Amino acid sequence: MPRARYKSLVDTFAEDIRSGVLPPGTRLPTHRQLAADHRLALVTASRVYAELEAMGLVSGETGRGTFVREIALPPGQGSGQMSVATGMLDLNFNYPSLPGQAELLRTALRQLALSGDLEALLRYQPHAGRLHERAAIARHLVSRGLAVEAEQVLVVSGAQHGLAVAMMALLKPGDVIAVDALTYSGFKVLAETLHLEIVAIAVTAHGPDLEALQRLCRQRPVRAVYSMPTLHNPLGWVMSLEQRTQLVAIARQHHLMVIEDAAYAYLAEDAPPPLAALAPERTVYVGGFSKSVATGLRVGFVAAPAAWVKAIERTIMATTWNVPGVMSAIAVAWIEDGTVARLEAQKRQDAQARQALAAQVLAGVDYISHPSSYFLWLPLQEEARADQVAMTLQREGISVSTAEPFAVSACVPHALRLALGSVDMAALRTAMVRVRRVVQW
Repeated sequence: MPRARYKSLVDTFAEDIRSGVLPPGTRLPTHRQLAADHRLALVTASRVYAELEAMGLVSGETGRGTFVREIALPPGQGSGQMSVATGMLDLNFNYPSLPGQAELLRTALRQLALSGDLEALLRYQPHAGRLHERAAIARHLVSRGLAVEAEQVLVVSGAQHGLAVAMMALLKPGDVIAVDALTYSGFKVLAETLHLEIVAIAVTAHGPDLEALQRLCRQRPVRAVYSMPTLHNPLGWVMSLEQRTQLVAIARQHHLMVIEDAAYAYLAEDAPPPLAALAPERTVYVGGFSKSVATGLRVGFVAAPAAWVKAIERTIMATTWNVPGVMSAIAVAWIEDGTVARLEAQKRQDAQARQALAAQVLAGVDYISHPSSYFLWLPLQEEARADQVAMTLQREGISVSTAEPFAVSACVPHALRLALGSVDMAALRTAMVRVRRVVQW
């Protein structure tokens, strides 16, 4: 087919989609039908749809066909914090807060202003953080079931930065990382930015399919596995000790590095030991205080085997040089005076109350969650399309995320991820009632 004619067909479809001639949800002809209708080679017909998909106008769904996407949704909805219009109820992004946290900050700043160490905070800090700060975080990690030396802890600008520096330091472009088929959207963005190849591990109701991981390691040169064993985002599972032991055994057999994301781990009480405690020689443990204390604090931590610390420290130097001293000083003071432990306990209770509210409103609706998590996973009915449902909810003043930002495999389920921690309880009830009404059309 001449190039001009091929491009003309892409342009015609694009114009019809953007003008509304082909509304969202329209099922387009099969590849074979398109080829027959326009006298194209099958490969050329497939290329037409591939270009439209790359433009964000259609989505191909295995076994279902090719559909027009809801293009009115903001691009990247769910992959990061979006600007939310005034009056919009945000169930897309979690920034949990408790009454009185502003006063806590005010008090902390007063105390910091009176400290004898104030002038030191105006200077550069050690790349990995001051040793007493690293020691305080190491003591804090004992409550997570993880015992590490202060020298193994590096202070970073939030858990996302922790993931970034660990992966930049210890992996190289082209490395293969095994990841749950549904995973944290920020990790996907990071892996793509660093040109790492992510391959999907099938998921079950209670954790990753570890037999599938074993097969994957035999078939591909897997270098690392990324895992959220304690309060998985977005599925909420807490892996059992047996599952963790099996994952560690696979990692040792195939010489995998383990990246353990513990951003939400504080919400799960009496969880089994972290992977970093079971396989300390090969696990990087990443967490932070954004969710447990305040998202604006931007202080996190990496706990790593001693042999890897220098490489990660050098990468911190290359990215941020150091965490701002004022922020790390506040975080450490709150660790030492018990504020962090108190806030974590309060937020566990808050999350439980929000889950109870969601369970009440969604009674009879199938969804997936943990009773102490700040989010839930809502699979949609077979005939429903997630982008259309999300757009309908947006028109009703509710921002949600579809499954797409969390999906690693080619098959993206039609589901919503609802963040419960960013609006007050009354607004949350209103939002959940609207969600139930829309998903039960």
